[in-house]
Amino acid sequence: MPFVNIKITNEGVTPEKKEQLISGATQLLVDVLGKNPKTTVVIIDEVDTDNWGLGGESVSTRRKRGD
Repeated sequence: MPFVNIKITNEGVTPEKKEQLISGATQLLVDVLGKNPKTTVVIIDEVDTDNWGLGGESVSTRRKRGD
């Protein structure tokens, strides 16, 4: 049973976009590895930008600065 965990920042991703992520990740495993889509699990974790760091800074700090 394949398990995919997608982590994204919680910046207004619509339910429709999440459905596309779930469908696309599932189809990728079907196409590349021949996995059964009925047993493929996809979880989307939305992370606050204060809790996501890049280059030693939070994404929130970088966005405030315009990076």
